[in-house]
Amino acid sequence: MKAAGRTGAVITLAGALALVPITAPTAQAADTGITVSRIVINGGKPVVVGTHDVQEPSLTFRINLPAGYSTADPFAYRGEPFLYHDTTPAKGADGGGLYPGGYTCYETSSRIADCEGSLRIDPYYRLDSNNDATTWNVAVLAQLFKTNGQLKTQEFPATSGRVQIKRWAKATVNASPEPVKKGKTLTVTGSLTRADWVKHKYTGVAAGLARLQFCKKGSTVYTTVKSVRSSSTGALKTTVKASVDGYWRWTFGGWDTTGSATSSGDYIDVR
Repeated sequence: MKAAGRTGAVITLAGALALVPITAPTAQAADTGITVSRIVINGGKPVVVGTHDVQEPSLTFRINLPAGYSTADPFAYRGEPFLYHDTTPAKGADGGGLYPGGYTCYETSSRIADCEGSLRIDPYYRLDSNNDATTWNVAVLAQLFKTNGQLKTQEFPATSGRVQIKRWAKATVNASPEPVKKGKTLTVTGSLTRADWVKHKYTGVAAGLARLQFCKKGSTVYTTVKSVRSSSTGALKTTVKASVDGYWRWTFGGWDTTGSATSSGDYIDVR
């Protein structure tokens, strides 16, 4: 099987983590000669994860095998990136790491393959602390196997790669009264919440700086009217003077640990 623009064999690995076991670091943890390079995750952008939906950010990398091994024999080796934080690569590989959900490798030579696929991040099972919203390091699980399928040697080299994982945020809006008389006070409320990976639900974001924006009827451009900090429970509230028909919304720019959020627009008829 060949892919357009590629040459050589195509090897697909689904659920790569389940194919072979990861053993705890022992004397077997020695140089494998495998090199994994050109690692790019999610196009270099942060990965934003909610409470239940599985996220599968894109993953590409290149595998170089040592002499005596061939990309045509995928059961003789394993080389793939994984994510870990606040520990060593070896401990991260043994528990708590984030691995590919599956990938396809295109053989470019007998010992080199370019691979593409995705990571699999299931927040319900793999993210158990809100402290997981941080910068994750990228390391490599490299293993060589004997002809009988037993592990020959393995290593967990670190790389310079980094991936920011953030908590998904949501914003809501409600403007009232509806309709409103021109020149009268319009009250705009809403909420700002984000994924809580311990409670598995969305909880309020305190002191989040949200911008109240307005889009005039017939336009597609929103402009910022004012900025408001959310309450301790994530509530948003402010007042403005009604002038013309249009849409009101809240938008939040996000933090290092939290993704951005923009509510839908709430249309107000001004009479």
